[in-house]
Amino acid sequence: MQNPVIILGAQKLGTAALDIFNSNSVIVYCFLEDNKEQQQEEVNNIAVMGGTEDSEFLKLIGKKCDVFVAVEDAAARKGLIKLLKEEYKAVPVNAIHRFSAVSEFAWLGHGNMVAAGAVINNNAKVGNHCLIHSNAVVDTKAELSDFVQVGTGAIINSEVVVEEGAFIGTGAVIVSGVKIGKNARVGAGSVVVADVPAKATVFGNPAAPVK
Repeated sequence: MQNPVIILGAQKLGTAALDIFNSNSVIVYCFLEDNKEQQQEEVNNIAVMGGTEDSEFLKLIGKKCDVFVAVEDAAARKGLIKLLKEEYKAVPVNAIHRFSAVSEFAWLGHGNMVAAGAVINNNAKVGNHCLIHSNAVVDTKAELSDFVQVGTGAIINSEVVVEEGAFIGTGAVIVSGVKIGKNARVGAGSVVVADVPAKATVFGNPAAPVK
């Protein structure tokens, strides 16, 4: 039986993670959230017990509890993951919704969120700490590096490579074989037919750079 999970972050991403763990009958022990207005309150019937760096609760991780990092801000997420690794020797678990479809021949790292209706097909590779939202598709032999976010309903077609920290907006389509560079951003509903350089932002159909 899986250990109870402590979720770091009780905003939208945290409640999405809670829904995923509930779908698999995994007990969520508590939230930790830095918004003081939420502390000592309940979010979706789960108590918010303290801040995300509260050592009294973090020391339970790896012994009595697992952990999932659901902090909205990407830089803060990275900082907490680094803290967990270095101070507590803990690696966040995956949160994979019961009603997603992940091929047994796909490869997933640690700390990923795969929401309801998402599909990860055979021989796809998903790195660590990626966020794959509802009804998104990661097709055969596509590769996502660490900290990639794929919006609701987006389609990452076969043999696409998405580098670290890239953001794929809601409903976007990345055509087969395209490469999305590190920390690039693809706007919602865009159709990407050519490689996107690192840190670039593209939007439209076909997607073009935003200046």
